Amino acid sequence: VNVKETGLIQLVDYSDIKNLKTTTIESAKFLHDGGWDASKRYFLVAANASNKVAVVDTKEGKLAALVDTKKIPHPGRGANFVHPQFGPVWATGHLGDDVVTLIGTAPDDPKFKQNAWKVAQELKMPGSGNLFVKTHPNS
Repeated sequence: VNVKETGLIQLVDYSDIKNLKTTTIESAKFLHDGGWDASKRYFLVAANASNKVAVVDTKEGKLAALVDTKKIPHPGRGANFVHPQFGPVWATGHLGDDVVTLIGTAPDDPKFKQNAWKVAQELKMPGSGNLFVKTHPNS
């Protein structure tokens, strides 16, 4: 649960619906939208007033990273794909800048861990205002 203006993220354990357990994680303002990395362990969420993406390790229940991005990241759920040079990445567009940012998402892969939770690449676009990035399963 993103508590938008506070910069707080709450993880909710629904395994016992009568005794919900929540974990509160501090991140950055203002939390907006986001999505899972390909492993489904990490949740990446835009903090668009701070020009950051918060990476939450849902297994450990803590903030894995705050990634600096260009102006106003706006991923929708983001897009996962394997980049030929940087390995697994998660992509977000930006409302206030003309790039699509690729963030490395393989902290446990020796070949690609140097890119984990960092901007691996910025793809220049013809203009700003990108709302969502999607991939096609057969591409």
